[in-house]
Amino acid sequence: MTEHTDTLVVGAGQAGIAMSEHLRRHGIPHIVLEKNRIAEAWRTRRWDSLVANGPAWHDRFPNLEFTASHPEAFPPKEEVAEYMTAYAQMIEAPIRTGVAVERLERNDGGPGFTVTTSDGVIEAGSVVAATGAFQHPVIPEIVPGSAGLTQLHSADYRNPEALPEGAVLVVGAGSSGGQIADELQRAGRKVFLCVGPHDRPPRMYRGRDYCWWLGVLGLWDVPAKAPGTEHVTISVSGAEGGKTVDFRKLAREGMTLLGRANDYKDGKLIIGDDLQANMKAGDDYYIDLLDQCDAYAARHGLDLPEEPQAREFLPDPDCLTNPVRTLDLAAEGIGTIIWATGYRQDFSWMKVDTFDAKGAPIHNRGVSQEPGIYFLGLPWQSRRGSTFIWGVWHDAAHVADQIAIQRNYRDYRPMPSAAAAE
Repeated sequence: MTEHTDTLVVGAGQAGIAMSEHLRRHGIPHIVLEKNRIAEAWRTRRWDSLVANGPAWHDRFPNLEFTASHPEAFPPKEEVAEYMTAYAQMIEAPIRTGVAVERLERNDGGPGFTVTTSDGVIEAGSVVAATGAFQHPVIPEIVPGSAGLTQLHSADYRNPEALPEGAVLVVGAGSSGGQIADELQRAGRKVFLCVGPHDRPPRMYRGRDYCWWLGVLGLWDVPAKAPGTEHVTISVSGAEGGKTVDFRKLAREGMTLLGRANDYKDGKLIIGDDLQANMKAGDDYYIDLLDQCDAYAARHGLDLPEEPQAREFLPDPDCLTNPVRTLDLAAEGIGTIIWATGYRQDFSWMKVDTFDAKGAPIHNRGVSQEPGIYFLGLPWQSRRGSTFIWGVWHDAAHVADQIAIQRNYRDYRPMPSAAAAE
């Protein structure tokens, strides 16, 4: 038997839950399907010690606070997952777990879509793909499996004890790679870290968290990345109570910084010559942000303690002054490579015309070019903050508004004219 609903939401992570709240606000009947559990990625696709990268006062939905963590603390992943579950219960989200969506097709000659799931068929007037930004881990095909190394994505890393003995190479120095590399070094491992293009904000400056600074400076609302910066990650950490990522400090403590991992040949990793440029760009971003913070504080007369020491850098380590270009993995005792190299999205289940040649959604703030199809939780969906808990909530409000507008058009029936009424 085919089930019918006005709107079907696919995914019950932070995006799907936020979507449900705003659909409910509009009184739109809907169903949320989740193939696993609510907020499954926070439960099983993160390492053991992971905490949120933003403080509890900031990285949350507007209508519910974290209860276990102090507002200035960084909630551990288990608390984030339970927060999502509690929020879904609070808003009475109609979530069905353990149901996988297999295929979506537009109805031929009629409105809406037919969605095939592991639990039957659903027809929906609108469908929101709220499957998030972190779907399928990507490991570049650089080091072959025959190299005799343990290779895993950061999504599958759990803790230092779970890895084979030996040194570890971490590829990617965004939030995940930087935190994992730091944890491994603090656990006594010899660590090599490939540092790519990155933005490196201060964790705290003049008594305020960087999340606050980006908010008052309007930088969370930057609508799109500048051309050529699509692969620039943010190196920031909530670990150990929150701290500014300092690659020079990590190197001073024993870590070897490397440039891009380009190729592999005869047991050696070929390293690019971009380390110094990547470090300089990260430093420039850091100093520029401090300048903007200082200017804002002066312009608004804020009585915030000055922090001149924040502009002082440690001396460049030898690995930065004389970058390694060829890394002999066996000679360095490297037994494990952790690829913190991001994710790819997969919308192959959606048989509709709203994707580019690379399979990326064609949309405007989540509204696709296929009427009735919407997206939520995409990186930079509407602004820089779109993949954050609070950011996706605001994006969901816009998408729900657009669904409500289209419902009004769909339900419109012309009134008889005065002449016809006579």
